[in-house]
Amino acid sequence: MILTINPLKIQLLTSLKLYLTFLSFHLDLGIIVLLCSFILQGSGLIQGFDDSFSIRKTRPEPELPTMDDDTVICLKVVVDKTKDRVVFVESDDKFVDILFSFLTMPMGTIVRLTRNRRPTTNIGCMNNLYNSVEILDALYLRTKACKTMLLYPRNGAAAQCKNLKLAIHDGASLRYFLCSRTGCRNSGYKLLSHYPDAICWCGERMYSADLVENKTRRVSSDDKDRGVFVKGPIRLMISDELRIMPPSTAASFSLFSELGIEDMSVVDDRTFSMGKLEALNLLKCLLVSKTPLTEALLDHIPVLSLNDTEDLERVSIGRLKGEASNEDGKMYVKLMVSKSKNRVCYCEASENFVDLLFSFLTVPLGFIVKEMQKGSSTGCINHLYDSIQDLDARNYLVSKETTAMLTSPKLAPGFRYEGQALDIEEYMHQPYYLTRSQNILMPTSDETLIPPGETVYSSALTVMDPKSHHNDNSSSTGFIKGPAMFTVTDDLIISPLSSVTGLSAVRKLKIPFTDIEERVVYVGKEEASCLMVAALISESALTNTFLLKEMEQGS
Repeated sequence: MILTINPLKIQLLTSLKLYLTFLSFHLDLGIIVLLCSFILQGSGLIQGFDDSFSIRKTRPEPELPTMDDDTVICLKVVVDKTKDRVVFVESDDKFVDILFSFLTMPMGTIVRLTRNRRPTTNIGCMNNLYNSVEILDALYLRTKACKTMLLYPRNGAAAQCKNLKLAIHDGASLRYFLCSRTGCRNSGYKLLSHYPDAICWCGERMYSADLVENKTRRVSSDDKDRGVFVKGPIRLMISDELRIMPPSTAASFSLFSELGIEDMSVVDDRTFSMGKLEALNLLKCLLVSKTPLTEALLDHIPVLSLNDTEDLERVSIGRLKGEASNEDGKMYVKLMVSKSKNRVCYCEASENFVDLLFSFLTVPLGFIVKEMQKGSSTGCINHLYDSIQDLDARNYLVSKETTAMLTSPKLAPGFRYEGQALDIEEYMHQPYYLTRSQNILMPTSDETLIPPGETVYSSALTVMDPKSHHNDNSSSTGFIKGPAMFTVTDDLIISPLSSVTGLSAVRKLKIPFTDIEERVVYVGKEEASCLMVAALISESALTNTFLLKEMEQGS
């Protein structure tokens, strides 16, 4: 560093020397140096003073991106090289947790996450149901929250799924809304909503609030190491058809024998990394393919398993043998049937039937598979479901509650409605209370955070039914506002009733109008369950539900 001294100001240096001598008795040396730099630069005595003495805030150097080990799961894959097919996969409990979590996902979530994934095929009629909700005018819905509930249904096992290694469950975090009026907050009937635009019973719009949690609680190392659904750490084998079993030489030889492999030289061991996108591809494949691991890992064109007529007949007829539900307390629909093709062209139905169809989007996949078990089934999703019972018998699952969560999943809280034809249960809302955080009233689910002596806060908040308007006295209503009539095609495309939509469906099938006849059918629990299964595994849900049943009863 070069100092250039101005000779005309040499007297100032003498004065500065005396001043610094005084400061040395009172200030730190570093501060004195800084003061000198300011004085000298300001007076012009020194030019070119080193910039390292300047006081300014500097941004830290950005950190280089690092690979997050939690974003992928390592899979050991045994491949038949001659057929280019997966024989089995060996992995830890983290991958099996991902597979089992598929059973807890509502169908609306599955459609939304996989409709743009390979293979580019629909999941039965579920994609049409989802698209029908997307384009349906809000005037037909009871509240603004109804469309959100159908397009972004909540998972009843969300608390467990947030601990999965891969964040494939993209459901938004719960939100909380309270009334701003003091009278409502101090009453014995305090309301809480999980959806925006909620209106309190008093007519006031509810405001957003953060949930207060007890941050002092710590998760033990044992809880971190334990699996979500499967006890960890453990390694398991998964066949191409998603049969899950403990690893053993006998199990390996059995799979080789099933595939006709006798020469071990045709077998190759490979390693794959599965991330979120690969997991979503696998989810799509297991719903539409007989060999999902081969298609998902080896990028094969899937061997589709949907629309197998023989399987559909076993599912539908097996579920509906005997007398059909009568009209007592049941909804009815008017079918327009092609006599020559014995096929439903479309039906005309009220809001109650459309509520039933749209509710399929809120139902967990595992519940639909459970309903298949009562008759027969198709595809490999049943192998995954059956593996739960096998692993539970070997004490591989975390708890009996975990087993029930997978084999008999329930709707998320607030998604069931009065008169719902599906025989499915609903999880209860956890209790919420009021507490003070920074002198602001906030909700909490921890009773220990209720202020001592504040008896007005000790009563639990009432969670509002998002499907009901604030001045609607009816409770647990459906999603669709009535009265209303709709046209529903055989593949479950739903639109408000008009003569144009019906004619369009008939024209598409190239059926003469003289071939159409009208039939009235009644829908109870059995028909609703069969219709839900048919919506998952076929693209002719109405025909496979109502006409196959008539064929069986007439034979």
